[in-house]
Amino acid sequence: MENIPQQRTLKDYLHLVLSGIFIGSADVVPGVSGGTMAFILGIYDELIDSIRAAVPFLKNIVTLRWREAFEVFPWRFLLAVATGIGIAILSLAHFIDWALEEHPVYVFSLFFGLILASLYVVRKRVKNWSIANIVATVIAALGAYLLIGLTPANTPEALWFIFLSGAIAICAMILPGISGAFILVLLGKYQFILSSLLALDIPVILTFMLGAAVGIISFSNVLRWLLDHHHDLTVAILLGFMLGALRKVWPWKEYEEISATFIRETNILPAGLTPETWFAIGMMIVGVAIVLGIELFAARKH
Repeated sequence: MENIPQQRTLKDYLHLVLSGIFIGSADVVPGVSGGTMAFILGIYDELIDSIRAAVPFLKNIVTLRWREAFEVFPWRFLLAVATGIGIAILSLAHFIDWALEEHPVYVFSLFFGLILASLYVVRKRVKNWSIANIVATVIAALGAYLLIGLTPANTPEALWFIFLSGAIAICAMILPGISGAFILVLLGKYQFILSSLLALDIPVILTFMLGAAVGIISFSNVLRWLLDHHHDLTVAILLGFMLGALRKVWPWKEYEEISATFIRETNILPAGLTPETWFAIGMMIVGVAIVLGIELFAARKH
């Protein structure tokens, strides 16, 4: 690993906990990327390299070389960041669960605004908009749009699917520009996982965490290689996926029950410019303002 500080003070670790709170807050809200937040806060490379160090750490543990394992593995850094992420998730989970039940249109309006502004921010991460990158974005957007149309609103609640959801979502959480919570929305498991967390459903929580652990350790090396060798193309594809996936978080929908396990969603226009519609539009603007505010903060920091 490179460029990782060897000595940190208590103040430094408190800053890392605070960074973890920002990252966790981003990850729990569909639309904002925790990876982007880590990038803005200047700890993204260290976070990826620290996750990659988990494999040699586990090998040393299995071979009983415990002292060497903890000397090399940046466990203090990961513990501080993970503590912040945990604080954020536990703090926001109750509110978001309640809001999705009582005011889904307003919540998804906020999410729509967050993703819309994230598109603007992430597109600047592509330094060279070549023909290949533009085509990749268009194909990814079209593919995501069509895929979402085929995705059932109700997906299995079996533990194997929870494991798979955790593995896929955690990969997205560390990607700059794509939200892991948003992936759970696409998989139809965002509110289920959120409710399981609040209800302390241990089998579901442990299965999800196990899937997340397997996913993030497996994917961190792939991600590092992709960003090092095909950065612009990788980000362009992610951008297209986000663009096409806006279909899923459009606030106004009609639902048609096809079967006990399949509900068809159809996006519709709001029923007139009512006070509720104006408030939803206001939530979109709030979402846009949040992301642009983070981008402004990043620009000033740099």
